[in-house]
Amino acid sequence: MDWIHPKMMDSTEVMLCLPRFKLEEDYDLKPFLRSMGMSDAFDLGKADFSGISSGKELVLSEVVHKSFVEVNEEGTEAAAATGVVANCCAMRVVEFTADHPFLFFIRHNKTGSILFCGRFCSP
Repeated sequence: MDWIHPKMMDSTEVMLCLPRFKLEEDYDLKPFLRSMGMSDAFDLGKADFSGISSGKELVLSEVVHKSFVEVNEEGTEAAAATGVVANCCAMRVVEFTADHPFLFFIRHNKTGSILFCGRFCSP
């Protein structure tokens, strides 16, 4: 996935117009964890959580992951306020209006790690 690596991107000022959207998703991780060899944690007879509990009755019943992203006027304004770069000469600002399906990424600036990615399909 070199195309999403920060070194493959150019930094430029953009006038960004996004629709308001809210995405939520719930994931049941139990089948994935079992398939990766973590089935003992879900079995009362085999689970060993002695490192965090003195009792033998601790067992996992479910592992659920919930993701949530909301983009609205307040979020867009805050991002625009932190993303402005002052230049001493006039520059043509590229406009991008997300009036079609698009991918988005939330990236940790310091490490460059992608924390969240998503696809919006119905603006």
